[in-house]
Amino acid sequence: MKDILVVVDMQKDFVDGSLGTKEAKEIVANMLDLVKNFKGDIYFTKDTHEVDYLATQEGKNLPVEHCIKGTSGWEIIDALKPYANEDNIIDKPTFGSKDLAERLKEINDKEGIISITLAGLCTDICVISNAMVLKAFMPEVPIKVVESACAGVSPESHKRALDAMKVCQVEII
Repeated sequence: MKDILVVVDMQKDFVDGSLGTKEAKEIVANMLDLVKNFKGDIYFTKDTHEVDYLATQEGKNLPVEHCIKGTSGWEIIDALKPYANEDNIIDKPTFGSKDLAERLKEINDKEGIISITLAGLCTDICVISNAMVLKAFMPEVPIKVVESACAGVSPESHKRALDAMKVCQVEII
């Protein structure tokens, strides 16, 4: 049995790049503290788009190029890079990751997972999406979200996402 931490999209474009925010910058210290002190396995997701991003459905709805594979903005922020490697990074082309859920479900089926904790960016898009996907794949595994290590598109949408996750039996810590 093990605890799992999922660090969601802590990439340069979301912190201080094309979609960076003041709130995203403000959670970096909390995230680093969480990662350094976490007793369990850590996984990182990376929002991953191709050069044709603006022609995709997401690109048409959010016409700001970001996290284009191979660019500096696609990289995990420098503070967290020492904890990320090819074995614990999962690239995802959309908000929620089926690959992450399948990988963690396999671990749960073989070894058991005590809980899955999520933190990162953006609370109201990718954090909530991954929390719901993980809940669907493993309804009996407790899912937690660290409020102080998440930031949303705005403070208001961050709060709405936390409230929505609470209703879906995700523990906000």
